[in-house]
Amino acid sequence: MGIGKASIPNFYFMEISEAKLLLPELTSIQPEIWADLGCGSGIFTYALAEKLSRESKIFAVDRIRQKFSGRYDQAKIDFIQADFENDDLNISSLDGVLLANALHFVKDKARLIQKFEMYFEQENGKWIIVEYDHSVPNQWEPYPIPFVQLKLLFSQFGYSKIEKIGERKSVFGGTMYSAFITKT
Repeated sequence: MGIGKASIPNFYFMEISEAKLLLPELTSIQPEIWADLGCGSGIFTYALAEKLSRESKIFAVDRIRQKFSGRYDQAKIDFIQADFENDDLNISSLDGVLLANALHFVKDKARLIQKFEMYFEQENGKWIIVEYDHSVPNQWEPYPIPFVQLKLLFSQFGYSKIEKIGERKSVFGGTMYSAFITKT
């Protein structure tokens, strides 16, 4: 049995409807398989589920145990308790990876990209990144990556379509951005 939209807890910092505004329109009519790395409570997992086609699947990954029902808005959600940076997730055939407010915890971002490229079904995997657009580290964001640096990083791996698709003010100050990244 799936989870209803009304039963998802509202958090003071972002609602699912707000998270959806930071995600791209995904046009595939075929079911897709995605991983939401550092999913936390699932705000972006649920937002992604609403954007994906019917019968898609999301692997929601976090180090801290989270509660997910098996389905949400026509998508299947499987929770994996793991450190996405260091653990082998034993998943394959991914169409895309979502990192929402999680990439700033990763020191070696190039290694992470290489790792997840191996999980993609095809060479042209999709990435959605949601991050804070600043470069000064702090205790909550030890390895920040502003959009300019994100573009440079992904271009080193042959990604040519690196688009900023959304921005919003953060309740913690500054600006958040979202990016959609593919090789073609």
